[in-house]
Amino acid sequence: MSYEMIALLMFASMVILLVSGQRVFAAIGFVAAGAALLLYGPGAADLPFNQVFKLFNWYAMLTLPMFIYMGYILSESGIAEDLYKMLHVWFGRLRGGLAIGTIFLMVIISAMNGLSVAGMAIGATIALPEMLRRGYDKVLISGVIQGGSSLGILIPPSVVMVLYGMIARQPVSKLWFAGLIPGLLMAGLFVLYVVIRARLNPKLAPTVADEELNMPLGEKLKLARAGIVPFAIFFFMTGLFVFGYTSLVESSAVGASAATLAAILKGRFTWRLVRETSMKTLAVSCMFLWLILAALAFGAVFDGLGAVKAIESVFIHQWDLNPWTIIIMMQVSFIIMGMFLDDTAMLVIVAPLYIPLVKLLDLGFDNQLIWFGVLYTITCQIAYITPPFGYNLFLMRSLAPKEITLIDIYKSIWPFALIMMLTIALVMIFPGLALWLPEQMRVKG
Repeated sequence: MSYEMIALLMFASMVILLVSGQRVFAAIGFVAAGAALLLYGPGAADLPFNQVFKLFNWYAMLTLPMFIYMGYILSESGIAEDLYKMLHVWFGRLRGGLAIGTIFLMVIISAMNGLSVAGMAIGATIALPEMLRRGYDKVLISGVIQGGSSLGILIPPSVVMVLYGMIARQPVSKLWFAGLIPGLLMAGLFVLYVVIRARLNPKLAPTVADEELNMPLGEKLKLARAGIVPFAIFFFMTGLFVFGYTSLVESSAVGASAATLAAILKGRFTWRLVRETSMKTLAVSCMFLWLILAALAFGAVFDGLGAVKAIESVFIHQWDLNPWTIIIMMQVSFIIMGMFLDDTAMLVIVAPLYIPLVKLLDLGFDNQLIWFGVLYTITCQIAYITPPFGYNLFLMRSLAPKEITLIDIYKSIWPFALIMMLTIALVMIFPGLALWLPEQMRVKG
C-alpha cells in the first residue's frame, strides 16, 4: 500500500471516529497509535512518550490551568455578576443598552477566561433573564449572547490559541497580541449591529425605566467599585506582561492570585468555591493536555508518511494555485468543517496539512503562521454558532428558558456569523490588523 493511501486511510478513520461521537483526543490518539504500530512495529511505542516529554517541556503550558482557574473563580464567586450590574446602570438608558452592555461583559469575561463556555454560562444565567424581563426580543438576545461569548477564544488570554501555538510551534504571546485588535474590531461590529437594529425597530430593545436606574450616588459608587475589580485584575495582569515585568507564565500566576484575593476580600472565598473551581479547572486543563498530546502524535506519524509534501506538490506544483486561492480554500474548508466539528477537532485534523503549507506560501509578509492562527481562531468562533452541530447552539438551548426555542436560536446567529466572516475578510485584506501589535510588543520570556 502506498504512503498516500495510508495517509488517506488515517485521515478517513479519524473523521469516522469523530463523527461517530468518540471523544476527540481518544479518536485522534487511537488512529495515531494504531498507524504507528502497523507502520513501524513495536518500536513505535516510544512515539507517545516522546510527545509527552515534548509537551511537558513547553513552559507556556503552565498558563493553561492558571487562566482557566482565574476565569472560573471570578465567575463562581459572583464577581462577574457585579460587573453586569454595573454595566446595566451605565447602559440602561441607551436604546439596546443592555445588549451593548452584555457584549462588553462578554469582552471582559473573554479577557479574564479565554473560554467560550464561561462567557456563555454567565451571559445565559445573568444577562438573558434581565433582558427578557425588560421586553427585549428573544432572537436578538440569543444572538448577542452566543456571538459575544465566542469572543473568548480570540481576545487574550485565549486557551485555543495556546493549543494552536503548541501545534504550530509559535509564541503564544504573539498569537494573543495578534488576536486583540481583530477581537475588539469584531466586538465593535457586534455593537454597531445592535445599535442599527435597535434604531430601525425600537420594539426589539426598549430602554430601561428611569425608576430602575435612579439610585443614590453612594449606591452607584459602591456598584462601580464592585464592577471595577475584574477590570483592575485584567489590566494589572496584562500591564505587567506588556511592559516586561513578568513573563507569560508569571503573568498568569498574577491573574490567578489576584482573582483569589478579590474573592477573599469580598467574603466569597469558601470551601465549596475552592472545590468547584478546582474540579472545573482540572477537567478543562486535562482535556486540553490530552488533545495536544494526541495532536502531536498524529502529526508526527502523518508528517512521517510524507503527506505534507504530497499536498504541497498537488496544490503548488501540479495545480499551480495562487497562494491566496489556497488560503481561501483553507478558510472555506474550516467553515464547512465547523458546521460539524468543534474547534479542537478541526485544528487537529488540518494542522498536519495546513500549517506546513502556510509556512511555504509566499503571501508577501512575515509571521504568516501568526496571521493564519488568527484566521483559524475566528473560524472556530463561526464553528461554535453554526448549525447543525455548533457547540454554543446546544449549550444555549440547555441554559435558555422554554420560550427561547431551538428555531429562535438558529435564527439568531446568522447576523453574527456574517460579521465574523466579514472580520475574516478584513484580516485577509489587511494583515496588519493581526500583525501590527505583535511587532510592536517586546515581552519578557
